[in-house]
Amino acid sequence: MPSADPLDRREFLRRATRAGLGVALAGGLAALSFDASGPSASPPERAKTGLPDFSLPQAAGRIAVARGAVRRETLWLALQALGGIESFVGRGDRVLIKVNAAFASPPILSATTHPDLVFELARLCYAAGAASVVVTDNPINDPASCFALSGIGPAARRAGASVVLPAESLFRPVSLEGARLIRNWPVLTGPLAGITRLIGVAPVKDHHRSGASMTLKNWYGLLGGRRNLFHQDVHRLIAELALLVRPTLVVLDGTTTMMTNGPTGGSLSDLRETRTLIAGTDPVAVDACGAELLGKRPEDLPFLGAAEKAGAGTVDFRRLSPREVAA
Repeated sequence: MPSADPLDRREFLRRATRAGLGVALAGGLAALSFDASGPSASPPERAKTGLPDFSLPQAAGRIAVARGAVRRETLWLALQALGGIESFVGRGDRVLIKVNAAFASPPILSATTHPDLVFELARLCYAAGAASVVVTDNPINDPASCFALSGIGPAARRAGASVVLPAESLFRPVSLEGARLIRNWPVLTGPLAGITRLIGVAPVKDHHRSGASMTLKNWYGLLGGRRNLFHQDVHRLIAELALLVRPTLVVLDGTTTMMTNGPTGGSLSDLRETRTLIAGTDPVAVDACGAELLGKRPEDLPFLGAAEKAGAGTVDFRRLSPREVAA
């Protein structure tokens, strides 16, 4: 079993205070140097149809719920309950970890994927024989600042993983068959080249538009272009993302849940210690389980029902007999 988190809450608070000025400065620099619209929504090349399917049929319908305060421990416990990391990653696999690095925010604010999970997951993938591990996202704020201040970049590199920041050349137009929104839209496909396993890792957060941001909403970070155009139909968009992206595994971090003022938060008063980590191969089920940490039901989050109706998974996560473990 892994050791305890390398940074305790008191140390996080000290670092968060020191990081405050850095966040503000980074935000100002980002406003001057970063084009939030991303690549053009109409690249001149032919659209690619869909994305590769990274799911494993033999692991379908698995879900585990681990209770505890130390992320590296609950991740290990959840993966063991699912059959171990070796059930998902084997020798020679090339792994992509899609994180939520949307904001230039310190880890203690729970607005981004926690660096301890990034480090431990990358470490476990290498221990299982992975040939390479890549970490990526297309943040809302300046990418370099987001990966640095969230701690994700340093954690990934410390584990031996490489970090791929979004660049114009890494986006390609993609169309999802039958979709209304994801049609000839720029998607961050470059980091997916040669990848054999895809893992999504996201925090549980309130979201002022979709009601919640979890593993399905996490795929929003693969979109380029003026993706804010999707805000008015965000539930349909998330359901389409659930069909577009078929991951090997998803990890939902509810150790500390952002209950209010999501998705950015900004105050410890927005957070609640819920001490839960959920992992599974059905992202719809994982998110339906995670919604309970926010005090919500699947019917409170229309994107879940829409994703289920489209065939992306089930909202009835209990039907999958979740394996519950505790640290």
